[in-house]
Amino acid sequence: MIPFPDIAPEIFTITLGGFSLSLRWYALAYLAGLIIGWRLIVAMMRRPALWGGTPPTAPDRVDDLLTWVILGVILGGRLGFVLFYEPAYYLANPSQILMVWQGGMSFHGGFAGVIVATWVWARGQGIPVMRLADAMAVVAPVGLFFGRLANFINAELWGRPTDLPWGVIFPGEAAQTCPGITGACARHPSQLYEAGLEGLFLGLILWAMVRAGGLRRPGLAFGIFLTGYGLARIFVELFRVADAQFITPDNPLGHVLGGPVIGLTMGQVLSLPMVLIGLALILRARSRPPVAA
Repeated sequence: MIPFPDIAPEIFTITLGGFSLSLRWYALAYLAGLIIGWRLIVAMMRRPALWGGTPPTAPDRVDDLLTWVILGVILGGRLGFVLFYEPAYYLANPSQILMVWQGGMSFHGGFAGVIVATWVWARGQGIPVMRLADAMAVVAPVGLFFGRLANFINAELWGRPTDLPWGVIFPGEAAQTCPGITGACARHPSQLYEAGLEGLFLGLILWAMVRAGGLRRPGLAFGIFLTGYGLARIFVELFRVADAQFITPDNPLGHVLGGPVIGLTMGQVLSLPMVLIGLALILRARSRPPVAA
């Protein structure tokens, strides 16, 4: 077992009078993912050869897209959490829906928000939506990698109990709620599994595709991202503790579809459509000739 590293969720806190301001690792992860992704897309738009000719948009127009993406991530992530995970609570407490500083964000909701924001912006600018989606898919693993690392530092979204040598003893409730185990127990570091699969591994696949000329096939990168993320999330959910609102004495694994022993979690249910749509996009892109220079 591995003790949880002594890392505070806050990087630093500034206190002035009765007011305090903290910079948290989670917020820094969002900023790093957005800024690095933005600069990578700008770099890709400056290389026409990657696209088989003219890039989808001029590099300086990506700055405007960043604003739309930020709104899509925040609004979509919050609304996704409200609708997918705790609709009854927020229906009874609607004033708390926009209180994002209290926690509660959904990746699938944020992803949907980014798709809607990108589609609206691209259509308004006369930019090919699918080719822009390809560019964003290539850089998305950067944000996922930083975000999952921040989840680990926050000691949230931890995994199921394990006796494997890399099991981590998370602080607080996680160490005291292992069924059948007295005292502290180790859990799968599922956040790090996701950082490795959804971030590093999927990112390497997408960048290898870019180097092989994959951006000349509209929809291919987007399809690979959807399929890769969906499969990675479905796999990691086997080791991750489901959200508390889905866990009951009769359903200890928190399955929302199927039986309490063999079934699917909410994360798996939301990821299955991503895999199916991704595979369809890959087949469609491969069936068409690449864009000629």
